[in-house]
Amino acid sequence: MAYVVGVVLFALGIGISLALHEFGHLLAGKAFGMKVRRYFVGMGPTMFSFRRGETEYGLKWLPVGGFCDIAGMTTLDELTPDEERRAMWKHKAWKRITVMLAGPITHFALAFGILYLLATTLGLPNVSEKPVVSQVSSCVGDARTTEQLSHPSCAAGSTGPAQAAGIRAGDEIVGVGGTATPTWTAMVAAVQASSGPTVFDVRRGDAVLHLTVDVPQLDRPGQAAAVGVAGVSASTSFAYGPLDGIGATAGFSADMIGQTAQKLAQFPQRIPAVVSAIFGAERDPDTPVSVVGASRIGGEAVEAGLWQLFFLLLAGLNFFLGVFNLLPLLPMDGGHIAIIGYERIRNWLRERRGKTAAAPVDFTRLSTVTMVLVLVGGAVMLLTITADIVNPIRITQ
Repeated sequence: MAYVVGVVLFALGIGISLALHEFGHLLAGKAFGMKVRRYFVGMGPTMFSFRRGETEYGLKWLPVGGFCDIAGMTTLDELTPDEERRAMWKHKAWKRITVMLAGPITHFALAFGILYLLATTLGLPNVSEKPVVSQVSSCVGDARTTEQLSHPSCAAGSTGPAQAAGIRAGDEIVGVGGTATPTWTAMVAAVQASSGPTVFDVRRGDAVLHLTVDVPQLDRPGQAAAVGVAGVSASTSFAYGPLDGIGATAGFSADMIGQTAQKLAQFPQRIPAVVSAIFGAERDPDTPVSVVGASRIGGEAVEAGLWQLFFLLLAGLNFFLGVFNLLPLLPMDGGHIAIIGYERIRNWLRERRGKTAAAPVDFTRLSTVTMVLVLVGGAVMLLTITADIVNPIRITQ
């Protein structure tokens, strides 16, 4: 039941995200005096609609996406006499660009809001492996199995090495035995190579303390020989206050946008792996997923109680939609922005030469390219949906 709830919630989140995208176009268009004919949430047959002023609002039966119909978005749009003077293509370039940008910006704003709520509640994940201590063990001992590691057999009143040295939860271990430890992995490697009294450089607030930890050599699962152990656990996420959460969210958002752009650039070369997965090959977690696949992962996250992952996925999806819609290709918003920019630069150059502005770009000459891109996009969507049904990506804990 939790899985079904998660799938429904994630699908609903996608639907709301797409609806808000179109609502961004609506608000910007109305703000500049453009005529917004229709604003509908969903696709397919109309469930109901109503008219308020000059705009018809409605809900479609399929809760995916939506559309905002602005009069005169291109010169191909047929206009009634009262729409002629308010046609979108007749407005100044910066106004038209703002209207087109409003959709992608809505995705970025929504993703930022989701991450900010995470930062101030469940916390943002420690993706950079910052070597911050979450817990300090009261004892350590030899362990050959994971069970022994989780439940060490220690004498009453014993003290762990890090605890005895004065290391606390929240401390950041920035050096071990003179070796810098920028990540938790580097810190663990330095500790495992240590033995006996070892100086730990610990950042606590604005101060850096030099604490001596008597590191014992102990057995650990998967290790052929005994290794150094300090008795500390990693912080997997960080929670922030209302004010410092803004800066943390901004930094985390910038990283996610950068990763999204990088994965989008690698998108074409990952398609063969999607095809292979359809025919039985192991599914690569880095391959593209469809709305179906994302919803399934969201359902598994809820089923496992991983709400942080659920909201991270939803934020990541919005960053992807925002970046994807900015691609300078029709029919995406970025394609319209590129054409508007081209027209503005072209006419500026003509003005410098004493010529009048040229006619708007003829969209009929771009229809073939647009149709090819739509067909390619549709084919990719069918491939990813098929892969997400027959060989889905699953959460591994």
